[in-house]
Amino acid sequence: MIQIRNVTKLYPAKAADIGSGNGNASSGSGVIRALDDISLHVEPGEWLSIMGPSGSGKSTLVNLIGCLDRPSAGEVWLDGQNVAGIASNELDRVRAEKIGFIFQQFHLIPFLTAVENVMLAQYFHSMTDEKEASEALRRIGLGDREHHLPSQLSGRSSMIPRSSWLTSPPAIWTHKMKKSCCACCANSTSRGAPS
Repeated sequence: MIQIRNVTKLYPAKAADIGSGNGNASSGSGVIRALDDISLHVEPGEWLSIMGPSGSGKSTLVNLIGCLDRPSAGEVWLDGQNVAGIASNELDRVRAEKIGFIFQQFHLIPFLTAVENVMLAQYFHSMTDEKEASEALRRIGLGDREHHLPSQLSGRSSMIPRSSWLTSPPAIWTHKMKKSCCACCANSTSRGAPS
C-alpha cells in the first residue's frame, strides 16, 4: 500500500524563475513549490496513472514514492512504513525490496536474451529463477522468444521490462507516454485495474 499524507516538496528557484511565472515559483520567494500538501492512497494491486501538464509535479511525486527523493514536509508510507525520514542506507534496502522501476528507455542488456534480462531484474531483488522468468515472458506473449536477444525482438523488446512486474516486487512504472504504449494502458482509466 502507498500513502502520501500532506506532502509538500520545495526546490530552490533559479533567479530567472522568481516572479517570472515559470513553473510553480512563489513570487519573490526563491522556491519552487513542486508539490503542495498532496495526499494520496493506493491499495495493493490498484493501478494508478499520474497525468498532468509539464511542470505539474508528476516526476517529483513518482520520485518521492520511489524513495529517490524526500519530501520537504509530510509523510510517504510504503507497506506501513513511513519512509520520509529514514536513514539513507535503510532507504536503499526499501528500494531494493519493495520498488521496481521501468524506465522510458528499456535499458536491456543487448548481449543477454529476453529471459536473461528478466533474470537480471530478479537478481537485484532476490534470487534468479529461470522457470519463473520464462513463465513471466509467456504471460506477456513472449514465451516463444525467451532465448532471443533484444535486437531480435523489434518493438516487442519493450515488453521485457513489463514482465519484471511478474517476478519482482510491486512496480512503480515511470514510463512517460505520449500515446498508449500497449493495450493494457490504452484500456485503463486514470485510476483502476486494467481491463
